[in-house]
Amino acid sequence: MKPDFVSKNKIFYTLSISLMVLTVIFTFVFGLNLDIQFKGGSIISYSYSGELNTDDVQAVAENTLGEQVAVQGKTDVATGNSAIDISLGAERGLSLDEIDGLTAALQEAYPDNSISMTDSNNVDPTIGREFFAKCMVAVAFAVVLMIIFIAFRFRKIGGLSAGVMCMLALLHDMIMVYATFVVCRFPINENFIVAVLTILGYSINNTIVVYDRIRENKRLSGSKMSIRELVNLSIGQSVTRAVNTTVATVIALSVICVVALIYSVESIMSFAFPMMIGMISGVYTSLFIAPTLWVVWQEHKLKKKTQVEAA
Repeated sequence: MKPDFVSKNKIFYTLSISLMVLTVIFTFVFGLNLDIQFKGGSIISYSYSGELNTDDVQAVAENTLGEQVAVQGKTDVATGNSAIDISLGAERGLSLDEIDGLTAALQEAYPDNSISMTDSNNVDPTIGREFFAKCMVAVAFAVVLMIIFIAFRFRKIGGLSAGVMCMLALLHDMIMVYATFVVCRFPINENFIVAVLTILGYSINNTIVVYDRIRENKRLSGSKMSIRELVNLSIGQSVTRAVNTTVATVIALSVICVVALIYSVESIMSFAFPMMIGMISGVYTSLFIAPTLWVVWQEHKLKKKTQVEAA
């Protein structure tokens, strides 16, 4: 007995809608953690030797600057040196005098730790918002191009409807990547944009494989098979390839996550882990969301056409 994926579409849709609703709830509960390059502010990096307590460093920095800051410890994988990042989200950047004052205060508080400033960045809030808007436009533009490509390539099976259903599946994948950033409290920065664009390309590739099987099976069977039978056959032929490819990629990303966790490299973790979740979401939507939505739409068109002819 051949598996019937299409008849289980309500289960798939319920699961996807539930995940998206939970994402909205988590956004309100946890809040959105925009990084400095998107919301504006300052980030100063220091290298040091020995041991430092980040809570104590935070207290020194807040007393010196008179504003709330965030302190994050990290390890430079290349050199093995310990370092800290002091970030300040504000409507203005820190002046050179304020940065010099903070450096002097830390060196005075920890004279035996050889504290040295390695980098400092100021981002104006207006520039940060403009940069975020441009990134979102780039994502939207990529999605539009993908829809046009699918509409042209699969025009023999209703390419535009296939492209639109693929877009809905891609939207699901982007929301899952976003949900990972929200739940894990990763700062939304350039890693978020890169992860989303990468998942878009990966997910659409899997979807194209399924659509290609639908087109080929339709050419071979002609009108002998119904739309549901056609899509069930095509999904069944694509499952093994899609799952095996995803599992191999997820294993590689898992190793990267473990290494990033061991060495406390958040910049890598905040990219690799959302990518892993996006990969899993991508294979799910490519197999069970985009093609089944396409079936629903094609059956709706066929039913409407039959009603018009009967009238």
